[in-house]
Amino acid sequence: MMACSFVETRARHRGGPGRSLRAVALAASALAAACGPGEEPPGRSAAALQAAPEQPPAASGPSELLAALDAGAGGEVEPAATREALRPGRGDKLASIAMRTFVYASPERGAAKLGYLRAGAVVERAAAPSGDAGCPGGWYAVHPRGFVCVGKGASLDLDHEIVAATPAGPRRGQPYPYRYVVSRKPPPHLYVHLPSEAEQRRVEGRSRSQGTPAWSLRDEALLGEPEPLTPFFATRRDLPKPFGAAEKVRFPAHRGRARADSAFGLISTFAWTGRRFGLTTELDLIPIDRTSAVVPTAMRGVEVKTEGTPAFVMHHGVRTLKPDASGELKPDAWAPHRSGWVLTGKTAAGGAYAETDAGAWIPASALRVARLGRDFWGHAARGRKWIDISIELQMLVAYEGVRPVFATLVSTGKGELADPTVTSATVQGTFFVREKHVTATMDGDDLSETSVDLRDVPYVQYFHNSYALHGVYWHDAFGKVRSSGCVNLAPADAAWLFEWTDPPVPEGWHAAFNDKGGTLVYIHA
Repeated sequence: MMACSFVETRARHRGGPGRSLRAVALAASALAAACGPGEEPPGRSAAALQAAPEQPPAASGPSELLAALDAGAGGEVEPAATREALRPGRGDKLASIAMRTFVYASPERGAAKLGYLRAGAVVERAAAPSGDAGCPGGWYAVHPRGFVCVGKGASLDLDHEIVAATPAGPRRGQPYPYRYVVSRKPPPHLYVHLPSEAEQRRVEGRSRSQGTPAWSLRDEALLGEPEPLTPFFATRRDLPKPFGAAEKVRFPAHRGRARADSAFGLISTFAWTGRRFGLTTELDLIPIDRTSAVVPTAMRGVEVKTEGTPAFVMHHGVRTLKPDASGELKPDAWAPHRSGWVLTGKTAAGGAYAETDAGAWIPASALRVARLGRDFWGHAARGRKWIDISIELQMLVAYEGVRPVFATLVSTGKGELADPTVTSATVQGTFFVREKHVTATMDGDDLSETSVDLRDVPYVQYFHNSYALHGVYWHDAFGKVRSSGCVNLAPADAAWLFEWTDPPVPEGWHAAFNDKGGTLVYIHA
């Protein structure tokens, strides 16, 4: 198999036989309090009309359940204030200080992993820990569900140096959750603090007299205005490394060079000593003039808000037409290359022109029209959400029941319809979204003809082994095969799908897992 390979750890463990009755009670209490009775997660049902599951008759709410289990275990029932302190919602918070701070289903190491937080994230927690089994710092319930161990991965100190060195998190929902740059040759050095001019000369051999090249000015314009220095960076303190971040070498001012053909998501950029430096998600500082800023793609899918069939303009220089007073079609405007439209089904001039729901007519020969899928699994009949991907059309259509709601062009594996076990073809079949990451580090997809190190690939949704739907910032070939096996999406389309599919990723989390499977993904010729 030659599917794109992601570096993010995805192993998750089941709960073991040593779980106590008390731990089960606390887990059930936190989950019930956070989610409410019988609420189906977003993405599970299009109409949200399915009946809520019945509640256990022995306990009408989380407090009663906890009290009943405590009494059944032979212990005294704890005061209400004590029980409330074990649930999030009182204003107490917890900070992630690791690249992946896992959230567990119950307060024990062997429990299933529900997702993880990224370094610098701050989430709501319970006031008191729910035990310390295998976690000397204590297990804290977090919003909206699950438990986090305070220690190497998390801290109760909101002024922790990792938090202070992380001025912002990902801009979730935006097409590009970070600002992206690709390394030039040679790749940039990874500075441990904002370097003085003397340090820059010593490390890079750079002289201020070289000035700023024109391509760097263009890149700075693409990145927007730099942020003001935060108190942490103003002191020029050495950057800490989040637990789990790689640090193979360390010099007084830098950590060596980035890998060749690296790409980075930048949390922030700062103006310093006449240059611009970017802060990576692993908390390194890189000089922007040793990189090239990513040029955003204009590719956008189309939301289907009326009855009709999605289609995309695949030629350049296509004119739309509109009927004049006599009903004759006359040239009106331009239909941009790869623009999405919704066809009403009406045609003119013997099928030469197709009508859109915007009232414009487009030459049928310029369009790639979706083949609407069929309901093979009963999802449509139950109003469920599902995704249809055609390798031949290089098109994705998202459905709510039998109705298409969104469509876009994609790039699947370069092996096209060949065997994915021996080529870079995309695997075919019926799968379910099992993991969602706001961003993830990967290698294997082509940024160049050599191996690549792509940081913070946006909106990754795994559906089978290492195959995933994800946004790309290193090519703009949507509508053509291009990947090493994954389904490549324009970042804006990846962001739309990420919020639409199940499992949902809670606010403040960086990823969510669902071993039972979320939204169905059907991939075919």
